Amino acid sequence: MSRRQAAVEVGVRFPLMAVFPIRVFGDAVLNTAAAPVDSFDDDLARLIDDMLETMYAAPGVGLAAPQIGISKRLFVYDVGEGPGHLVNPGLVEAAGEWEFDEGCLSVPERFWPILRPAYARLEGFDADGKPLELEGDELMGRMLQHEFDHLDGKLLLERLGKRERKSALRDLRDATLGLAGLE
Repeated sequence: MSRRQAAVEVGVRFPLMAVFPIRVFGDAVLNTAAAPVDSFDDDLARLIDDMLETMYAAPGVGLAAPQIGISKRLFVYDVGEGPGHLVNPGLVEAAGEWEFDEGCLSVPERFWPILRPAYARLEGFDADGKPLELEGDELMGRMLQHEFDHLDGKLLLERLGKRERKSALRDLRDATLGLAGLE
């Protein structure tokens, strides 16, 4: 539970949380490795709450700080078991294989079959700076890897094969220029 959530439970009132616009394919922040979070304070707790609100509004199962234009190593998630977050994560282990149609809030309304390890384990910190480990397989494992990729400046397009990626980039370019369906 964040400090903000704990304060709300005892009756402290806060202004409504912010819902940030999600940055999409083509925005430079999505292709840049994020900087480590260096302050574990109320601003970080507020950012986590705001990111969760943004993720739920999208809707999505994960959201990395660069996706809202904040180049910090932080992501939030909820794969159906309640909200969580991880600050300054490192990928410790990945194993197995699982192909799944994967999408991304920063590449809206597009999905591709992407092969990733079925299991992943990350280590990082919670909002208070205490060590935290997250692990999971299938959807949880995929979300962990997907959000970790965002923190390294990688979009799911980089996980596609050469032909698929070229086709996806052409489709995205055509959609951006309003050329889709004009053949």
